[in-house]
Amino acid sequence: MYKLARELLFSLSPETSHELSIDLIGAGGRLGLNRILTKSPASLPVKVMGLEFPNPVGLAAGLDKNGDAIDGFAQLGFGFIEIGTVTPRPQPGNPKPRLFRLPEAEAIINRMGFNNRGVDHLLERVRAAKYDGVLGINIGKNFDTPVERAVDDYLICLEKVYAHASYITVNVSSPNTPGLRSLQFGDSLKQLLEALRQRQQALAAEQGRYVPLAIKIAPDMSDEETVMVARALLESGMDAVIATNTTLGREGVEGLPHGDEAGGLSGAPVRDKSTHTVKVLAGELGGRLPIVAVGGVTEGRHAAEKIEAGASLVQVYSGFIYRGPALIREAVDAIAALPKY
Repeated sequence: MYKLARELLFSLSPETSHELSIDLIGAGGRLGLNRILTKSPASLPVKVMGLEFPNPVGLAAGLDKNGDAIDGFAQLGFGFIEIGTVTPRPQPGNPKPRLFRLPEAEAIINRMGFNNRGVDHLLERVRAAKYDGVLGINIGKNFDTPVERAVDDYLICLEKVYAHASYITVNVSSPNTPGLRSLQFGDSLKQLLEALRQRQQALAAEQGRYVPLAIKIAPDMSDEETVMVARALLESGMDAVIATNTTLGREGVEGLPHGDEAGGLSGAPVRDKSTHTVKVLAGELGGRLPIVAVGGVTEGRHAAEKIEAGASLVQVYSGFIYRGPALIREAVDAIAALPKY
């Protein structure tokens, strides 16, 4: 059924297709149709960040930026859902066209630029949802906020979403907001992490509830830089790392239509680079900080490879676009077949 739906959706422009898909998944969720039309994956519970996940395969941020289809995605069998990236104020994002399919490579290039309706709208959607599973909320900065004041935007979002999130992801690795990736390095990273940790502890004391913080990093760092980030995350007391965001590299799409478009590349071509980052992180962290792996999972065995590389959880985005809900079940089954399970 999804193959037919994909054929129809792929006949539309990528962004129109995306918006229509969110509308349809959201409507299916409100009507309870997604649960009927989709076979649920097997139960494979896992505990990470102190949270109980019914299975380790989740929806990555970026697909449902505004939280408009939370219940719909939940009914497809995801073990957890991450919405956003959301910013303090609404913003339109970058000029269109800004989203490109590369089906020959099972890839997507986007330069969306954190287009979203703002954190207050997202919270309205979260409050309206019936979903009571693990919900991650991914936060970022507005494009016109200077990098040296980025921490202000992250703290605004952290305070607003804290009471409504199971965990919160800090996105410092999107390539589509100027200067953002500089926050992954050196003093900028340490200052951001320290401010976030202090506010997290204060909110936990005020609300009597601890909400874990995860940091999402890029796949384009050297091994030495990745190790330095891992150490900074440990020192600052972060709760998880998500590896990885999209890549600026173009390996695997050279010469393809749209292959030279500006933006972040996701899907199959980023798989090896992302998995390598997971391995480097796992080697440095030694189990002291959980890793959420995302990048290039287009088959179930790719999810299992991420777990074998050292991840505790896996997220999908582009693979879901190309494969549909069957990928969730396939990934859960592949992970369940690993010796460690």
